[in-house]
Amino acid sequence: MSRPERPPLERGVSGTLSLLSGGELRLLGPMPGASNATFLAELDGGGRTALAVYKPRDGETPLWDFPDGTLHRREAAAYVLAAALGWPNVPPTVVREGPHGPGAVQLFVDADYRHHFFTLRDERLADFAPVAAFDLVANNADRKGGHLLLGADGLVYAIDHGVCFAVEPKLRTVIWEFAGEPMPGDLRVDVRRVAGELRSGPLREAMLDLLDETEVDATAARAERLASVGRFPEPGPGRPFPWPPV
Repeated sequence: MSRPERPPLERGVSGTLSLLSGGELRLLGPMPGASNATFLAELDGGGRTALAVYKPRDGETPLWDFPDGTLHRREAAAYVLAAALGWPNVPPTVVREGPHGPGAVQLFVDADYRHHFFTLRDERLADFAPVAAFDLVANNADRKGGHLLLGADGLVYAIDHGVCFAVEPKLRTVIWEFAGEPMPGDLRVDVRRVAGELRSGPLREAMLDLLDETEVDATAARAERLASVGRFPEPGPGRPFPWPPV
């Protein structure tokens, strides 16, 4: 299996990140169904416009197993990690000030919302192997089927990473189809490389801007372990599935 195709939105990503970070952010309205405050917004700057999703820190629901006020930073850390790996397709995400205070601002994905993991897996299962590997490294505690979108460009996008990067094992995902199987070689090479980059260098510094040092070290350890074992794990221990599944 080769590395997944990079989406068109990654072309000129520097300009996209600049727009996300510095563009004028105007709220268009709340997005329905979200467990935390989530707004659709329009960005305008440098002669460019784009739609974005804004998740303010002060709108985060407190959780017993994650520090308060950190979910937006975990969203951005997931993008940083995915960009370093080269997969999966996590939309560009930054932390910045907004109308309701600091929060995560993520490029909006034009998607066909009739589709999600459960409607796509039979015909496109291979597209989800990079997501499954990413979730192992990021320790994703809430990979619902609805967090995987079919973009208008035909690519699969992964969103909603606010409950990743805990130190304790918390993996909960709907993607267990690869359990016990060898991880594709190209993905394993990327995981091994990023494991080293999480120990020292620019990637580590970028992650430390968003996460606690113990969380970055735990991420590196998970990447090292996955690269060494080279195989997707079986479900458990604990509750391996999120609820609701979509």
